[in-house]
Amino acid sequence: MGDTPDDDDFPERGGPQRFIDQRTAPTRAGLVCPDVRGQASLHNLEARKAEFEGLARAIRLDIVFSETVRVREVRPATFVGGGYAEGLAERVKADHIELLLVDAALSPIQQRNLERATGAKVLDRTALILEIFGERAATREGVLQVELAHLNYQKSRLVRSWTHLERQRGGFGFLGGPGETQIESDRRQLQDRIALLEARLEKVKKTRSQQRRSRNDVPYPVVALVGYTNAGKSSLFNALTGSAVFAENLLFATLDTTVRRLELPHGRTVILSDTVGFVADLPTDLVAAFRATLEEVMDADVILHVRDVANADHAAQAHDVLKVLGELGVSAETTPIIEVWNKIDALPRDEAGEIVGIETVSPVSKVATTIPASAKSGEGLEALKLAIEAALAQKSRIFSVHVPHSVAADVGWLYNNAEIIAREEPDEKGTDFRVRIEPRNLAAFLERFNGRIGGLDG
Repeated sequence: MGDTPDDDDFPERGGPQRFIDQRTAPTRAGLVCPDVRGQASLHNLEARKAEFEGLARAIRLDIVFSETVRVREVRPATFVGGGYAEGLAERVKADHIELLLVDAALSPIQQRNLERATGAKVLDRTALILEIFGERAATREGVLQVELAHLNYQKSRLVRSWTHLERQRGGFGFLGGPGETQIESDRRQLQDRIALLEARLEKVKKTRSQQRRSRNDVPYPVVALVGYTNAGKSSLFNALTGSAVFAENLLFATLDTTVRRLELPHGRTVILSDTVGFVADLPTDLVAAFRATLEEVMDADVILHVRDVANADHAAQAHDVLKVLGELGVSAETTPIIEVWNKIDALPRDEAGEIVGIETVSPVSKVATTIPASAKSGEGLEALKLAIEAALAQKSRIFSVHVPHSVAADVGWLYNNAEIIAREEPDEKGTDFRVRIEPRNLAAFLERFNGRIGGLDG
């Protein structure tokens, strides 16, 4: 997913112009975080509120107020109670609020009624996340995936104003702005657009499959970084590979997948993949749209689950990540998972320099390996590399093999496709190697070295 958008995707010459940046002043927004009685959540209320504020800041809104409201019973008409809706209307008028964000999944009727009652535009959690993704998508595939998710979301909201059928670029017109138009309420036209996007995505998917096949010609193991948004995945990616991938203290700073080579301590090379961050209640349409992007995770040999252990809500965040992985068919039982307990530099230390509180952290999956680390200070990164090697070794088999001088090309094959554990001094017949073979290369190894394998372990 490293290609850049075509001119067809961004009609303006000179590169994509972010819709959000065209506003002359930040949109004045009010945030409402409902606390619905009887709705269980692993996330505590304060953590949920802080995260929702982070989502709003991710598109640079002017947050005028942010508050929680207790909801005894969800109202079909407005979600919140009528009295609270009236109070919101007064506050919207007094504080000149242009946008209300509600941390819940609103029905089209609830959204429309709240807009009529308050006089402000209303976005629910799903729409806000789609707006963020729309602004951040930078590659052709990312733009197509986000627009497809947005169109599926808008099927039942055709009365909303939005503009991206006329232009494909960051943002989707939720927030208003210069030149905004009203889309024709024509379900057939919308469905035609969805079909077109799905066809384009299928072409991109085929291209990615071809790229993956060509990479498998030099088959390095794939190590995928996953984690809750803002857990420090991109910072860890940069620290391990020496890259300069965009990494900020910002929710969804990374949207498009990036891959780099990583050399492990004993000479083994792997492909490290940085992926989009997960979040609680990630829209189903968005997970489905990004399924092709997340193939790097689904096909990974090892998964690094990055957890921000300095965040008080890290346990609930980790459960959300595993939930999405489970929806993709990935679990610790099928793929080795290493939990990287990131940001230990932000934890307190005692007089002896020992980390205080790390002992209270526990792995979400009982079969996961855990490595405390800090992408910022570099602490624990060497241990992490060794843990990656150990995880790869668990799935590998060790062989002794003899390579005659007459087939020297086989030596190159071993160095490119196996881990050389030991090499004996050559004699007049050839050279003996002790090698570790990964599952993906086992069939090719057995076929190529048939009759020359002296023994095996494990």
